Amino acid sequence: MKEYVVGITGASGSIYGLRTIEALLEAGAGVRLILTETGEKVVAWETGREAGDWISDYKKRFTGQLVQEDNRDLFSASASGSHLTDGMVIAPCSMSKLAHIATGITPDLITRAADVSLKQRRPLVVMPRETPLSQIHLKNMLTLAECGAFIVPAMPAFYQKPQSLEDMADFMVSRVLDCLGVENHRYARWKEEV
Repeated sequence: MKEYVVGITGASGSIYGLRTIEALLEAGAGVRLILTETGEKVVAWETGREAGDWISDYKKRFTGQLVQEDNRDLFSASASGSHLTDGMVIAPCSMSKLAHIATGITPDLITRAADVSLKQRRPLVVMPRETPLSQIHLKNMLTLAECGAFIVPAMPAFYQKPQSLEDMADFMVSRVLDCLGVENHRYARWKEEV
């Protein structure tokens, strides 16, 4: 079974991380979830449900596929390059975490796991969620792109005529999965029959 690390930070847009987890689990992959403390708060604020409730639901629906790792635990599997994964997604990614990763500062598990993905040449997909972007943000994104990361800003398209918030989120999730090489059909692609 393929395995991916998914990080959810405190940036707005927790739906992107939650829908990414669900899509990977539906594709039969294993997921190692890392939530920041602020990420947990944002999930609750934006969705009206505690992060733990989402995790429990996923664990019930996808038995044995989801493992949650503590963002403070640098002894977790995701902290080591010897633990083989098929890639990592940070959705949403705060500008603080993006800056830490771009400068090689890894004080927690999300930043360490991202650093591992880069050094091991595994796919790293970062979904920054901020606007407008400062020169510092843009330079940090360029640094990560030059290191091989996929930068996938939360910019949903509308040509597929989304009918709900989930449709808009799924457009972005599908783009993330495309970067990882995970087959998916979460939205109608351009010129594809709906």
